[in-house]
Amino acid sequence: MTIPEPLTASVRIAAPPATVFPYLVDPALMIRWIGHWADLDPEPGGVFALDVETAAVRGRFLSVEPPTRVVFTWGVPGSEVIPAGSTTIEILLRPDGPDTIVELVHHDLPPSEQPAHLEGWSTCLGCLVRALSAPKTAPAKRSPGGP
Repeated sequence: MTIPEPLTASVRIAAPPATVFPYLVDPALMIRWIGHWADLDPEPGGVFALDVETAAVRGRFLSVEPPTRVVFTWGVPGSEVIPAGSTTIEILLRPDGPDTIVELVHHDLPPSEQPAHLEGWSTCLGCLVRALSAPKTAPAKRSPGGP
């Protein structure tokens, strides 16, 4: 059996790795750039659960090395093509001056799935750039006697 070539996608973000890293391990930050629900326990063996559009992705964290690297398994429960935890994603954060190069490597992805996943990862990494460049807003203040 031939091992498929890993799929790779990358992006430059105008922020240091320490600012980018929480977006890979904090559920509230992760859903700002990918998915709409997340349950993450970012330690080796910890849960990686993410709902992306109509897919429930499930896996486990394999390595968490702040602020430069995170590795987790990825797959869809009940899928015959990409079962839960059957592929591995490694995300590397490399400082480049004041910026960070984010490199995502998706291992063991069947060749038939690579085009769609490359498009998806490219879109998601673009969303990560936008999430990190969005102005940070303070919570709205309530007026006295207001709701």
